[in-house]
Amino acid sequence: MKNLFSAILYCSLCSIAAVHAQSNVVPGANGPITITPLIHSSVQLEYGDTVVQIDPWNRVGLPGAKQADLILITDDVGHHQDVEAIEKLSGPQTVLVMLDSGRAKWPDGIVIANGQMIRVNGMTVEAVAAYDIILGEPSHPKGQANGYVLTLGGTRFYFAGVTECVDEVKVLQGINVAFMPLNVPLGRMTPAASAECTKILEPDVVYLYHYDQDYARRALNPAYEGTALPGGISVAESLDLFEQELEESGIEVRRGDFYPPLQ
Repeated sequence: MKNLFSAILYCSLCSIAAVHAQSNVVPGANGPITITPLIHSSVQLEYGDTVVQIDPWNRVGLPGAKQADLILITDDVGHHQDVEAIEKLSGPQTVLVMLDSGRAKWPDGIVIANGQMIRVNGMTVEAVAAYDIILGEPSHPKGQANGYVLTLGGTRFYFAGVTECVDEVKVLQGINVAFMPLNVPLGRMTPAASAECTKILEPDVVYLYHYDQDYARRALNPAYEGTALPGGISVAESLDLFEQELEESGIEVRRGDFYPPLQ
């Protein structure tokens, strides 16, 4: 399946290379799937008339975001489960999937726990455990957050959420497009660690997201002064280091525009 996906992906990218310096399109069974990075960990997928939103956050207004058929929420904190954004992107038929911890903010969602799977409007959603190995605050305990494997148009997307490379992640198979976190506080998911986890998953395409934690903090507190990454590197340098780790892997690394200017 992955070899076929890679061949279709290559041809698809050839056909649109004159339009996009870096494509945000991957093939689905019956046409292209368009990927739109929105902000921090917010992603939009479009496949035909189907729209999926992951962790929509309304901090800069979600320009270009469309009403969703499905919304996936990985955690209950504000930049993952933003009620204003959910209301903005929801219609009468929208299905929201979340953990039980999110019920206080949005009581009408479908709750699935780590390891569970559901089918929604022809899509398969598998909840994957997302938690810390390195302990300390800010903490992400086991069982309180989900990553998701979403099968849309025959293509398997993995949205890691905020996690380290835990055992439940390492056993995932058949991932075509992965969204991996980087620079999570306390030295979690450094460029080397995130790249190693990506190699284990062997996706055809990987996006880094949720990688500028200072941006997320300044979005809520403009006076926030920032913190240094391990080794004193910059965010831009961390992206370069991740790409260097994957240079001989055969995995296509794409850089999404996840950090629009704050207003």
